[in-house]
Amino acid sequence: MQTESPKQTMIVATCLCLVCSVLVSTAAVVLRPAQQIQKTLDIQKNILKVAGLYDETRKVDTQFKVVEPVLIELAGKRPRITDPAEEGIDLKTYDPKKAAKKEHDSVEVNPPGALPQIARREIYTIAYEVRKEDGSLDQVILPIYGKGLWSTLYGFIAVDADGQTIRGITFYQHGETPGLGGEVDNPAWKSVWPGKSAFAASDIKTASFDHLPTPTIQVAKGEVTADTPQAEFKVDGLSGATITSNGVTAFVRYWLGPDAFGSYLHQIRSEQAESTPTSSAAEGETNG
Repeated sequence: MQTESPKQTMIVATCLCLVCSVLVSTAAVVLRPAQQIQKTLDIQKNILKVAGLYDETRKVDTQFKVVEPVLIELAGKRPRITDPAEEGIDLKTYDPKKAAKKEHDSVEVNPPGALPQIARREIYTIAYEVRKEDGSLDQVILPIYGKGLWSTLYGFIAVDADGQTIRGITFYQHGETPGLGGEVDNPAWKSVWPGKSAFAASDIKTASFDHLPTPTIQVAKGEVTADTPQAEFKVDGLSGATITSNGVTAFVRYWLGPDAFGSYLHQIRSEQAESTPTSSAAEGETNG
């Protein structure tokens, strides 16, 4: 009985590898649109969750209709871009993550070290505005990211229309240690964020586009109680995860600060002040 030669074996193995490569490549191409749709839905779900709007009994894309994506120039004097097309950006396809990796679409983090272990960030990003039935702004959801102990954490933080009060925080991607830094996913820990103040009221009063306030919010060491000094600016620390806790403090402050979303939050506060009549004017209208 004639046995197969080494040459025949190599030919068979090569053909098998080629066939498998074609099948895998074809599957990747065919499945890519479905994967992209699922990725988009997952992001939308996280945005709805941090905004307190998610209803698991309804379709995500239907619920997301109340959320308006807006293009933001980070640290810009005109942060909300009314016509993204003028900047050559399509909100449906723009990916801030990819932009941060391209030199012409990103800038160096300023000041250096403000976003630990991350050297560059995107010039433009996408924020999400939620409005009430009367059209007034209810809250904004801002994308945030930064380094923990083992990974880059990606998430969202929701801020009230006052541009100061935190409504929620969530992380949809990270590689932190389960039970330690991974507790950023714990609903109990995320529940201590709503109602906290990102800035001191005195800093808000004196703010301008040329003098933006520095965030005071932080992840503290240990538990925060009503008796904790400046408790309104602090959330409970992650037990056994000091580096992750410090990382969250650093990048939340960065993204809410002057070198990122600070000017956008100031724009929101200014718009709210313009749309809200002063007490004296309101009194005059009432008396009239």
